[in-house]
Amino acid sequence: MAAGGAVEPGPAAAASPPAPAGPSTAGPLFRPLSAEDEEQQPTEIESLCMNCYRHGTTRLLLTKIPFFREIIVSSFSCEHCGWSNTEIQSAGRIQDQGVCYTLTVRGQEDMNREVVKTDSATTRIPELDFEIPAFSQKGALTTVEGLISRAITGLEQDQPSRKANEEAIAEQIDEFIVKLKELKQVASPFTLIIDDPSGNSFVENPHAPRKDDALVVTHYNRTLQQAEMLGLQADGPEEKPEEEDLRNEVLQFNTNCPECNAPAQTNMKLVQIPHFKEVIIMATNCENCGHRTNEVKSGGAVEPLGTRITLCITDPSDMTRDLLKSETCSVEIPELEFELGMAVLGGKFTTLEGLLKDIRELVTKNPFTLGDSCNPGQSDKLQEFSEKLDQIIQGKVKTHFIMNDPAGNSYLQNLYAPEDDPAMKVEQYKRSFDQNEELGLNDMKTEGYEAHQAPQR
Repeated sequence: MAAGGAVEPGPAAAASPPAPAGPSTAGPLFRPLSAEDEEQQPTEIESLCMNCYRHGTTRLLLTKIPFFREIIVSSFSCEHCGWSNTEIQSAGRIQDQGVCYTLTVRGQEDMNREVVKTDSATTRIPELDFEIPAFSQKGALTTVEGLISRAITGLEQDQPSRKANEEAIAEQIDEFIVKLKELKQVASPFTLIIDDPSGNSFVENPHAPRKDDALVVTHYNRTLQQAEMLGLQADGPEEKPEEEDLRNEVLQFNTNCPECNAPAQTNMKLVQIPHFKEVIIMATNCENCGHRTNEVKSGGAVEPLGTRITLCITDPSDMTRDLLKSETCSVEIPELEFELGMAVLGGKFTTLEGLLKDIRELVTKNPFTLGDSCNPGQSDKLQEFSEKLDQIIQGKVKTHFIMNDPAGNSYLQNLYAPEDDPAMKVEQYKRSFDQNEELGLNDMKTEGYEAHQAPQR
């Protein structure tokens, strides 16, 4: 049924709009340099000629060097005065490392290698002791031959004025220019070095991606001076916090006097004992009551083995030996049947004579052996002990002096160090269970304790 809903067709163009165009297929901004690429055209910009101050033309070409990176080639020419200039700039950032190219030029094919030399690159030819410093030339996209020709042009530029003013220097430069021109003939191999801290210079490898035996490429970390030259904020060496030298400093802290409980100061110093270890000497002086005390503590850990030191006292000079008695050290004098237990007299750094005098004072001034409560027989024994101890101090009696320290932190001076002392015997031994118990080592766990620390909530 034709009349049921047929509609006369109208003009197609008017009825529907044209379909939208597809997405643009513009190529990359930086294209590889190729004569066959017709779309790659330089951008022309009108600019001022710095020679005649009239308008010239600057052409910019954004291109990509194979196996290198993107660069911007700029060329200026002035149709009025004929002045022209060409330079290149890296289109990327300054690289993380500097680069040094060392090329051994052996033939004309090496002279035709493409070279990208940036402003910050230094060029050297060791055979002629020739160098082009950094920032003395603009960047250039050229060849090895062009690099040498550019150097020759730069040297010839001011020769007329030099010949008029400094003829001797001009003659030397003429001789050097002749040597540079001989390099272009490659009569003998020479070395070309391009060192660029920015990492943006380049020397072509015609065998890429294979290795080039004539070209050595070295990447290196910039020095602080090179980073400053490039305008970078150089990361200086990390300043290590200065460690306090406690060996040359006496530390003080506030405390109370053990006698009158008045405020007092305790001096503390770290001392290195020769052929032994570091110890901490603490001395307290109370200005209120005049009480003085000193104490020595080991600056190290508990040694793996205990130490027993036996000295045969045969001469009064033995009394001058330096001695370190730690809190864990016991003292024996077999001839007097005397033994001083651990922790008695505390830690001391003194001489052998000083320790024996402290022992005598400790025994003879014991309040339980003085006064009316003293047993007459006991008083006589103490008097006899004191006299024998005085004879030992004066060197009149030969005896043995034994220091036994389970912690291994006591010391008696060896007068023959570093050789063995014939009058002294030092023994190291393995501690017993009871000795470890006294030192609190049996319940101490220094390895694998993390696994047994179960969280308790």
